[in-house]
Amino acid sequence: MLCSALYRCSTIGRSNVCTSRFLSRAISSNMFDNLMLRQLFDNESSTYSYLLVDKPSREAILIDPVIEKSERDAKLVEELDLKLKKAEAQADLLLGHGEKLKFGEQELEIAETPGHTAGCVTYIHHGAGCAFTGDALLIRGCGRTDFQGGSAETLYSSVWNNILSLPDSYNLYPAHDYKGQTVTTVGEEKKFNPRLTKTVDEFVKIMGDLNLPYPKKIDESLPANLVCGLHNLPERMNGWV
Repeated sequence: MLCSALYRCSTIGRSNVCTSRFLSRAISSNMFDNLMLRQLFDNESSTYSYLLVDKPSREAILIDPVIEKSERDAKLVEELDLKLKKAEAQADLLLGHGEKLKFGEQELEIAETPGHTAGCVTYIHHGAGCAFTGDALLIRGCGRTDFQGGSAETLYSSVWNNILSLPDSYNLYPAHDYKGQTVTTVGEEKKFNPRLTKTVDEFVKIMGDLNLPYPKKIDESLPANLVCGLHNLPERMNGWV
């Protein structure tokens, strides 16, 4: 039974199972053999979800799941005989900055990274040397800041204080990518991110001049984001969360 997941600030639109060999090698290179990482992808919104598993206990968490892909995710959890942690279904609402989310022997640190929206967080796995940055920091980009409590100044501060302050070697896994990339590093983004390598004033101007179109499914996403994706769930999902 799919009983839990970590919904951060975007919850609509995530798809097809896509296991990244690069991700597996990155985790193994950090000598964290008891951690399994699966990357899942949604073609419609170019969104990544991440299934993290503690191998000895089979306890698991799902970061940034997509409502429309819940049956896919539930099937994968069942096939792999995992115990998806129910207590963390609304981790974004229940856990604060600096608190720890544990599953088996694994531990994620919660870092509040608002700016894209007021409620965005980043999950940091120091043991594996990686972080899951959601919509705050993308590969050579960042989340938009023009709706749902967004702020360019806040995002700039969040990213530099809580993500790009991590060791350069840390792998960063975003919630979205539109160019087929799967992972970046702190060191890469500090050198090559075309927005966040600017001064804060330059960054604010860049974000203000984007003139982005109205996001797909935003009218569904906004109310769902406020309750970690548990807004108007399909009837077939009763009892799943």
